[in-house]
Amino acid sequence: MKKLLLGLGIIGFLVGGYFTADALLFDGVKARPIQENGLWANYFAQDNGQAKTTVILIGGGQWGDYWAQYLAQNNMNGLSLPYSGVGDLPELPEAIALEYFEKALDWLIAQPEVDPDRIVVMGASRNAELALVIATQFPEQVSGVVAYAPSSVSWSNTVLPYNSDDLKPSWTFKGQAIPFVPMEKMQGGSQEQLDLLGYWNAGLAKPEAAAAAIPVERIGGPILLISGNNDQVWPSAAMADSIVARLEQNNFNHAVTNLQYEAAGHLISTDPDQKVTQLEGKMNLGGTLYTYNQGGTPEGDLTAKQAAREELLLFLRAL
Repeated sequence: MKKLLLGLGIIGFLVGGYFTADALLFDGVKARPIQENGLWANYFAQDNGQAKTTVILIGGGQWGDYWAQYLAQNNMNGLSLPYSGVGDLPELPEAIALEYFEKALDWLIAQPEVDPDRIVVMGASRNAELALVIATQFPEQVSGVVAYAPSSVSWSNTVLPYNSDDLKPSWTFKGQAIPFVPMEKMQGGSQEQLDLLGYWNAGLAKPEAAAAAIPVERIGGPILLISGNNDQVWPSAAMADSIVARLEQNNFNHAVTNLQYEAAGHLISTDPDQKVTQLEGKMNLGGTLYTYNQGGTPEGDLTAKQAAREELLLFLRAL
């Protein structure tokens, strides 16, 4: 519990769970809790006899539940899928086995209301990183990716201050590490506000970053990238551009949409109907509370979120 509390300062931008409970208090499709075959998830689906597009919301939680329910209300299915901190899942989001997501894909394919040729993975921030990694590993099962505030590389577990201090991969497959950028834990220093962009840009400049680049050219379907040009948490727009450049270099033969919004920051994946006025976050490092800037403006974020939601629906309906 102590480790989880320490992580509250940044879990909003690195793992997900942006929404308040108020966002879920409306009539809609009820969640079906899934606790089978090692999975812990909330499944939102309308039983109307149709095989539909299905989206896996990587990271689950309130963020995943919100989007899964929203998509179910728009005649799709949504699986809100946590991968740590729930039930018998790993306590910490580190050394996460991709086989877990393979189980989720197999489970979905067996559901009658799921079109197996239209399964999409969607994530925000570090969960966008993971969504892209999953899609590269299972290109036959994953038909598309939506990545809000994405990363172009995989990072070590140590980028999360509440993870263990031992350097580990964030993701593994068949017992082997997915190549990652090795990072030291964030340090507070003498300034009250953290320079998060400096932290991540220093990582991208490391020689290991090239090997840690996500091989997005392996993805077996279209990709939607959404970022704010004023993201102050990490350089999501620049990393989205790196993803596009890699795809072009490798003659990627699926559609790629790279949406970048002015005056929008890292909160671009949050509830599009909620105007967030508090853009300063807090992070506990070594017992000291520091602040950080999410970037964007309340008006810029709201406009971007609502425009991006429409683009998301167009993307999913075009599959």
